[in-house]
Amino acid sequence: MAIRSLTARVLAVSTVWAVVALVVIGVVISALYRQGSERGFKDLLRAQLFNVVNSISVNEKTVLAGSPQLGDLRFSQPQTGWYWIVDPIGEFDTPPLISTSLGNAKLPIASVDEVPFDTGYVRFYTTKDPFGNEVEVAETEVVLDIQGHTARFRVAGNRDVLEADINRFTRNLTIALSIFGLGGLGMNALTILFGLRPLDQVRRSLEKIRAGESERLDGAFPREIQPLANEVNALIDSNRRIVERARMQVGNLAHSLKTPIAVLLNEARVLEASHGELVRTQVDAMQMQVQSYLSRARIAAQRESVLARTEAQPALERLVRVMRKLNPEKEVHLSINPPGLVLAMELQDVEETVGNLLENAARHAKGEVWLNVRPATNEQHAKETGRQWIVLDVDDDGAGLDPDQIALALKRGKRLDESKPGTGLGLSIVSEIVREYQGTLTLSRRDEGGLRAELVLPAAV
Repeated sequence: MAIRSLTARVLAVSTVWAVVALVVIGVVISALYRQGSERGFKDLLRAQLFNVVNSISVNEKTVLAGSPQLGDLRFSQPQTGWYWIVDPIGEFDTPPLISTSLGNAKLPIASVDEVPFDTGYVRFYTTKDPFGNEVEVAETEVVLDIQGHTARFRVAGNRDVLEADINRFTRNLTIALSIFGLGGLGMNALTILFGLRPLDQVRRSLEKIRAGESERLDGAFPREIQPLANEVNALIDSNRRIVERARMQVGNLAHSLKTPIAVLLNEARVLEASHGELVRTQVDAMQMQVQSYLSRARIAAQRESVLARTEAQPALERLVRVMRKLNPEKEVHLSINPPGLVLAMELQDVEETVGNLLENAARHAKGEVWLNVRPATNEQHAKETGRQWIVLDVDDDGAGLDPDQIALALKRGKRLDESKPGTGLGLSIVSEIVREYQGTLTLSRRDEGGLRAELVLPAAV
């Protein structure tokens, strides 16, 4: 799953890189230390080997003689893994000389074919002593006198000492790198969080704009973010000017049409009853249609504005109070769950849509009308990924409508009950306003009887 948080993404990448880098550094330093330690260990054995060579000679009885003093007590303590051995080679018949640490035991010799001598005629190989110690052996062969008496010289050192030193260094290195790594990761996290704080400030400013608490991105931003803030502010200003210009044009058009319509209504009053009623009816229909198209133009101009928002509870409570006063014989119920829902619509459009539905429900209800408001689930309305919606159900206990009647009711100017006042434009206007906000209007028969009008409208987040 992709990491959607920029902070988490930067922290994750930097943490992984830091851990990998520290592990690689630890491995490289440990490998270099091992190489240096093994080289130093072999240099020590080489020095002790030549010390033994310098201490041994052949006496007048053609016998190996000498007592090497290596300055290390481990060569005199038994089974320590530290030994020196001088063996005669060829026809040189004399007892070998062996350090007291090895006693009468034998130390295996590697084949020259497997481990040849180097240019200094010294070779190194690893073997096991009779006591189970893993030892590193330094070996050379030296001619001791002019008669050609030759001896093999060997000095062995216990590799446990070398491995213990390497392990101790690796452990200390691991502790040091771990402490440094944790400190570095903490400092890195603080640096990233501090560096990304301006983006959090931008986010909070945008939330204030969306909540209606501010109209611009306010604050002192770094020079990398300031151009973005300037562009957003410019976009908001441009959007506000467009909305204001559209509102002004709609208002001018409405004002210019008001006088001609009023003149037509006045003239209709002096006409004969039959002709006057016809003119008045047509002028009323024309006025409603003009108002409908003006509303659509206004909504289209402001639909994408982040400043369009209406708190559901106060607006709907006001509509319900009006309906109760106009219909004292009917009970109008309101339920908003949870409280605090906010619609991404202008207050005028909310009152127009919900008011029309409440008016229709009260007109046809026997005694009760219900308005229930709740958040929509993804299954109910998933037109746009990531957008939230609010459902408003307007129910009544009237006679309800059949499917054919529901389809007819949504058509412009169609009235199912000619005995009740109205132009038949209410539901079609509601449908058009809802459609402009990309919502839906659905009519259905309630299981308990009566009609349900379900509105799905955008929520402000």
